[in-house]
Amino acid sequence: MTTVIAFILMFGLLVFVHEWGHLIFAKRAGMLAREFAIGFGPKVFSFMKNETLYTIRLIPAGGYVRVAGEDPEIIELKPGHHIGLEFDEAGKVKKIIVNNKTKHPAARIIEVEHADLDHRLVIEGYEIDEDEKLFFEVDPKALFVMDEKETQIAPYDRQFASKPKRQRAMQLFAGPMMNFVLAIVLFTILGFIQGVPAEEARFGEVQENSPASEAGFEPGDEVLQAEGEQVKTWEDFTMIVQDHPGETMNVTLSRNGSTEEVEVTPRAIEAQDQTIGQVGVTRAFEDSFVKKLSFGFTQTYEWSTLILTNLGKLVTGQFSIDMLSGPVGIYDATDQVVKTGLTNFVMWTAVLSVNLGIVNLMPIPALDGGRLLFIGVELLRGKPVDPQKEGAITFIGFALLLLLMIVVTWNDIQRLFL
Repeated sequence: MTTVIAFILMFGLLVFVHEWGHLIFAKRAGMLAREFAIGFGPKVFSFMKNETLYTIRLIPAGGYVRVAGEDPEIIELKPGHHIGLEFDEAGKVKKIIVNNKTKHPAARIIEVEHADLDHRLVIEGYEIDEDEKLFFEVDPKALFVMDEKETQIAPYDRQFASKPKRQRAMQLFAGPMMNFVLAIVLFTILGFIQGVPAEEARFGEVQENSPASEAGFEPGDEVLQAEGEQVKTWEDFTMIVQDHPGETMNVTLSRNGSTEEVEVTPRAIEAQDQTIGQVGVTRAFEDSFVKKLSFGFTQTYEWSTLILTNLGKLVTGQFSIDMLSGPVGIYDATDQVVKTGLTNFVMWTAVLSVNLGIVNLMPIPALDGGRLLFIGVELLRGKPVDPQKEGAITFIGFALLLLLMIVVTWNDIQRLFL
């Protein structure tokens, strides 16, 4: 149950921060944000505030911000339609009743001749069996009422496509940007809680009954050499140990200004379908205020570099698709991390936030990076890509991403349960 709660909280935070970035910059640009959703599928909970419907949906597979001009919900008023109109105190149309007009006895029934709800905000038409042409001004926040469901109209200046390229690009970039901001905040918090990991291979704690304690390792020892290889960083030492499971190693330590030569035999453990060595020591931490302040930025940069490197290897075929993890694999990894303590869980959340930000910036249709690519093409061409072509490309991209998610999830299930 602890893992379930932790996973829900982690998932909710990552998605909330990402979509909140999209929402805030949509509103700053004057776009009408119709819905802010965590999850997909049927609604579990919802409420309306400041023109936006906030929802939590059943399937925890992401989220979205639905901006006006990117959805098909608004009904087009065609000549000959009979509609009901309700008016505000200024005489402007505040509600357009499309059907079930008998449920609105105060509505004025009009046969539409022409309607412009994008620019002029007018409806022209006739009362039933009358010849006098009437003109009605429409309030910019008027509501369509269809099957008793109200949907706010979106004049062109409230739609995504009406905004300058820089505002559209910023609205798309804001989601991944907020994931990087979240990672910086979480890493910084960790820095102040536990200190900043030392760059050199210096020991913090030595576990009891471990190969390290049996070899005589002590807290504060610094590794200078291992198996004849010079050790400059903690990562150097870790890699050498992992490459020698069950093999006796010669290690040169610096202890209290003197040099010690010791032998240690790393314990062989299974991790991700391979055997690696482990000696049972933790990394030393430094209590530097300046380093704590910069820790969030340096860690976010380092993890971004590592993730981009691995993505490059995946594209070039150096990594197999089998190494990718979907929701099932992430849940299993979260289960293992939760068991190791709160600080590791916060670290894991920060790493996933960096990963989410980078993946969403990839130039793949249906992701933020793909949509930013279309804006880049528009900048080069001097005109936007045809909306139908963009929609078709985005649909194909979404279908391919869905297929990839199915494959990755099936691989996770096979690896973990079959």
